[in-house]
Amino acid sequence: MRIAKKRKQEILAVLADVYRDSSSALEFGSPFQLLVATALAAQTTDVQVNKATVGLFKDYPDPQSMAGISPETLIPYIRSLGLYRTKAKNIAALAEMLIRDFSGEVPKTREELMRLPGIGRKTANVVLAFAFQIPALAVDTHIFRVANRMGLASGKTPDAVEEQLCALIPEKDWAEAHHWLIWHGRRCCKAQRPDCGICPVGQICPRINVSVKSSD
Repeated sequence: MRIAKKRKQEILAVLADVYRDSSSALEFGSPFQLLVATALAAQTTDVQVNKATVGLFKDYPDPQSMAGISPETLIPYIRSLGLYRTKAKNIAALAEMLIRDFSGEVPKTREELMRLPGIGRKTANVVLAFAFQIPALAVDTHIFRVANRMGLASGKTPDAVEEQLCALIPEKDWAEAHHWLIWHGRRCCKAQRPDCGICPVGQICPRINVSVKSSD
């Protein structure tokens, strides 16, 4: 769905106002913990991740304490999460790699972050934006859906949507825009049953207007 840039900016302005005080739902106390929590969040809710990481971060709060442990040691902490065996393997390996290749510190470039086991572009962007305040806009399933549905982007891949959103939104707002879009997707513009009747963008959302015209 293609709409004018002015309309896109109007939509973003509404989202910025509604969700201006929003922040990450993940609980973390360091760049390492954010890295691990975000990696665990794939195909799992943030609520479930937070339940799992309470015990995990208490016993293994940093790469130094986690390095050298086996994936099997991690499994009891994260068994409630989707893909827990793969995640345990990746997290154990990335902790080891942080010690071996990065002196126990989480790297501050996307390229280096994506060298870590199980870390893709979305997770790397989350860490850059919210651990190091480096401009980045992470596109997850909610943002991908919302951006395409509301006409803010028309990409067939998360990378394409990221590129289009970054071209539309000022760099200084990338991190904040991540939260505007993700919370709108969680609270209102849901995957199966979007709550269009209570949507704060309802008057200007192209999806709603198309639906209304089609029903007339």
